[in-house]
Amino acid sequence: MSEFRVCAVIPTYDNPLTIELTVQRVRAHVSDIIVVDDGSGPEAKQSIARLASSSPVVVITRKTNSGKGSAVKDGLREAYARGYTHALQIDADGQHDTNDIPRLIAEAQAHPLALVLAAPVFSSDAPKGRLLARKLTVFWTNIETGGAKIVDPMCGFRVYPLQATQALTVRGNRMDFDPEIAVRLVWNGVEVRSVPSKVRYVQASEGGISHFRMVKDNALISLMHSRLCIEAMGRAMVRPWKK
Repeated sequence: MSEFRVCAVIPTYDNPLTIELTVQRVRAHVSDIIVVDDGSGPEAKQSIARLASSSPVVVITRKTNSGKGSAVKDGLREAYARGYTHALQIDADGQHDTNDIPRLIAEAQAHPLALVLAAPVFSSDAPKGRLLARKLTVFWTNIETGGAKIVDPMCGFRVYPLQATQALTVRGNRMDFDPEIAVRLVWNGVEVRSVPSKVRYVQASEGGISHFRMVKDNALISLMHSRLCIEAMGRAMVRPWKK
């Protein structure tokens, strides 16, 4: 690529206590930021309004909550339309270590056609159920991609090559989005690079809010893996005929 232009895409839904601090910390490393408000309530909207009035942040407002995946899709489209080549995706709840942003971006600059994923290093307070669910998703992702090409497909801390993302159709609109887009990028020949990064689960008193719906989102992720496994089998059967 002749020019490397990166912005940050931050999807948010009811993160009134963390969104401003997250933007402040991201801005220390990435000057251009797109915040996608996925139908937040009044308190969070006030925090986002303060951001928009006090700093050069692009805010996309969705009238109703449609899911993290939908919000990220809007952010990636906006970033591509504005001429950026890459987008750093990071969650708004403060769980990701923004000090690792330079390492992710450096990896993307060194490999501009690659998807750069943070490989999460969890603290001891990570919920055991969530860790088990991640292991299951990694297992199925390895089957779908034909090998251990993706260290962790669930982590929402990553750098996308935007031209590659805009060539995809991703069905997932909620928590199933992150793993699906990673798998589909691999299917399209995109290399995946992983950078270890510490993750902590922010306490409720600090504004930590989990919007992961244990039953519904796990069901969506299971359905997604069913679809992708069927597609992967179809791809495997077609490949010899193409050769």
